[in-house]
Amino acid sequence: MAGWNYAEIWEVIAGKIPDAPAQIQGDRTYTWRQFDERANGVAHTLLEAGAAEQDKVAQYLHNCPEYLESMYAAWKAGLVPINTNYRYADDELAYLWTNADCVAVVFHGTFAETIERIRDRVPLVRTWLWVDDGSGACPSWATPYEDAAASHPERVEAPWGRDGDHLYMLYTGGTTGMPKGVMWRQDDHIRNIIATGTNPRYGEDPVDYSVPAELVQGPGFISVPACPLMHGTGCMTQLIVLSGGGCVITLESRHLDIEELFDTVERYGANTTAIVGDAFAKPMLRALDAEPERWDLSSLFVIASSGVMFSEVSKQGLLRHLPQAMIVDAFSSSEAVGMGQSVSSATGGAHTAKFTLGQNTKVFTEDLREVQPGSGEIGKVAVGGHQPIGYYKDEEKTAATFLTVDGKRYSVPGDFATVEADGTITLLGRGSVCINTGGEKVFPEEVEEVLKTHDAVHDAVAVGVPDEKFGEAITAVVELAPDVELDEADLIAHVKGHLAHYKAPKRCLTIDTIGRAPNGKVDYKRLKQYAKDALGIAG
Repeated sequence: MAGWNYAEIWEVIAGKIPDAPAQIQGDRTYTWRQFDERANGVAHTLLEAGAAEQDKVAQYLHNCPEYLESMYAAWKAGLVPINTNYRYADDELAYLWTNADCVAVVFHGTFAETIERIRDRVPLVRTWLWVDDGSGACPSWATPYEDAAASHPERVEAPWGRDGDHLYMLYTGGTTGMPKGVMWRQDDHIRNIIATGTNPRYGEDPVDYSVPAELVQGPGFISVPACPLMHGTGCMTQLIVLSGGGCVITLESRHLDIEELFDTVERYGANTTAIVGDAFAKPMLRALDAEPERWDLSSLFVIASSGVMFSEVSKQGLLRHLPQAMIVDAFSSSEAVGMGQSVSSATGGAHTAKFTLGQNTKVFTEDLREVQPGSGEIGKVAVGGHQPIGYYKDEEKTAATFLTVDGKRYSVPGDFATVEADGTITLLGRGSVCINTGGEKVFPEEVEEVLKTHDAVHDAVAVGVPDEKFGEAITAVVELAPDVELDEADLIAHVKGHLAHYKAPKRCLTIDTIGRAPNGKVDYKRLKQYAKDALGIAG
């Protein structure tokens, strides 16, 4: 077996601390022994249903113990877990599971009706594991997850074994429209996020599974992810926690509930939480400002965030209430982990969008020259070292993103930055018009094409405008058909009928003409300013 494998590491930990808690949600607590045995049962079920090496298993779930447990099961069986955005509508789900070649889906019961509508569009899926959430009975075409989890507590390993080459795959909305699967070798992923983030021994060769046995001498950190496990920030932070023998506590609410978050941190003495920038930080700060003495959060010493703007004002506001904590704002993406980070504490912190470069990170100009500190040049951020092998079934996108410079391979997802004289970088943003709303990346053309199917719309453009809650709020600028008046609510409902609701505009504004160039392109900068002016947003 070549390379590190998550299932192998976690099995060692389960043998070392079998009675320590691994996962908690509400009144459910699973020890490491139970975590391991239940994953064995799910792995056995998948293999019995005919899953072959590196077949794909989708998690269509809200945050819950079954999410990480079914990932563990997939890795035990030499299969590949596939994150699924539970906000997706029918067409997006069918695309995702078809593109990923999924053969199995683990789903919350509340999604059964949606699945009923698209089952005939995903014929490769032959195993449906139903997670009971009190929303109704198990469909006839599905197997209760609990039956699978209890079916085979003994250790499971497929005939093909396990390998560091086996994948961790993360689908990302990215900036190119439909989601793409980022393929990580498990060995690369472990060497990236664990060896460089928490313990350098996972970067050593040869691979030696006595390492986790030596490192885990008792229960590890307790983590309460506030953000969804379906996204990289939520999931990767918990993979780190579990790989240190820790415990992951998932919240029961399916919406951000700050009171539940803080109550849970206090009840269990949680050490870490994962959030997504200001969209989470600002309501956390409002709750603490309103009731500064309500919660004892003294156990919380790391707040991790990634993927969206996190202002230093919000960070310092939180640190006023949590002086013992450290806020780690990671500059990373699904396909480029470790580009940089900004660490804030009660003793000081970096400015918004300023990051310290990762040890394998450089900034290259368009002609692949390295940007020199203090030069004022703008370039794209590139990160080397252990990175993904590419995008699933997309050689063109892989070739455009993963570049070789001076014999070294880099991931270059498209973030523009300058390098300051002190070596830090100032992030300028993506070189595209991708909208980042509440941590979700939305490609404007997706929204525009749906808007233009409405009878009242002649042409449309979607832009992101600054918003306190979401970072950016999607705003539609529409050129109406002749003799038609704007029905804003109807247009928004029209988009929600075709796309995930978070992709729908918050506002729709009219304009006499979109003003496309002869080649069909639009001036997004001009239209974004138009929207800001119309909404009275300064800047």
